[in-house]
Amino acid sequence: MDQSAAVWLVLLVALVAANAPFFSERVFFLGPRLSPKGMGWRLAELALMALLSVGLGFVLEARAGQRHPQGWEFYAAGLCLFLTLAFPGFVWRYLRRQRHA
Repeated sequence: MDQSAAVWLVLLVALVAANAPFFSERVFFLGPRLSPKGMGWRLAELALMALLSVGLGFVLEARAGQRHPQGWEFYAAGLCLFLTLAFPGFVWRYLRRQRHA
């Protein structure tokens, strides 16, 4: 896989993974359906998805060559990017107007 294709793949997977907890009512996408799933469950799912996205990036980087060690700055910037990518799902779940029946 080309290096730029791997970067775009990780970004696309991170975009989908960051928004997925806000569109599902199941706990960790496989568990029982909760009628109003709490914000704590959504944050836990968001953290799990962030770790899986970082893991995918590490795997693709290792396949391309030697992995480079990262400092805390990399992880802080990655967390901020992941939270920014989650903004559309957050807006859809919590900030859009609900129609009252």
